[in-house]
Amino acid sequence: MKFSALKALSFSLASIALVACTTSPTGRNQLLLFPESQLSEMGVQAFSGMKSNIKISNKPVQNSYVQCIADSIIKHVPTEVFDGQWEVVVFDDTQLNAFALPGGKIGVYTGLLEVATNQHQVAAVMGHEVGHVIAQHGNERVSQNALIGTGTQIVNQVLQANEVQSSGLIMSGLGLTTQYAVALPFSRTHESEADEIGVELMAKAGFDPRESVQLWKNMSKASGGQSQPEFFSTHPSPQTRIEDLESKMTSAMKYYNAAPERPDCEA
Repeated sequence: MKFSALKALSFSLASIALVACTTSPTGRNQLLLFPESQLSEMGVQAFSGMKSNIKISNKPVQNSYVQCIADSIIKHVPTEVFDGQWEVVVFDDTQLNAFALPGGKIGVYTGLLEVATNQHQVAAVMGHEVGHVIAQHGNERVSQNALIGTGTQIVNQVLQANEVQSSGLIMSGLGLTTQYAVALPFSRTHESEADEIGVELMAKAGFDPRESVQLWKNMSKASGGQSQPEFFSTHPSPQTRIEDLESKMTSAMKYYNAAPERPDCEA
């Protein structure tokens, strides 16, 4: 590539980054190339695919329990994040996981309910996952993938037509595999930010934020101590998460003590 062309490309990418730069709820700089309406469309399509490919739980009590927790959390999600009717599905799968997608979609795997042993711990996971949506982490990762992983052709499509041809790009950006079976981890930065947003969100909803610490103790025990060293993992280690959550507990408890409701989803 000639120097002039390289210089022009660099200028174009810098211009894109400047125009699309925003700030996350915790004050971190972000690059968001996609309109939120398009991310919502991606989330709806991905969720539809998951419902077609993963068994859905048919246990009424289990579904009502998860829906009750979700309803309490959703009340405290800003309407600018999503102002429609949220859809909550319990997937009959052994994964110790849950997820939330742009477009008002929440999925919880039954395996998680074996480790998150009460409504507060389930709320901690759900608040964390909704935190990813509030902070637009899916948009951020899709945008980064478009710029770094696919080159200027995809970037031009994004800017001119708001289209991305690669389903893999979209799915990995949303934190899912193209097979719809496995939830992919976000970066350590995203995970830590979602923890911070999530513990505040669950506390505002009337769930005890102290249980978020116990949840990660349960998760660590369930893994049998097999988690990778933090340097090699995209997730913070359980111990790091526990320490980070404990450092935010004073603030979270203020929200909890001021919460207007105390959900009783286990009744």
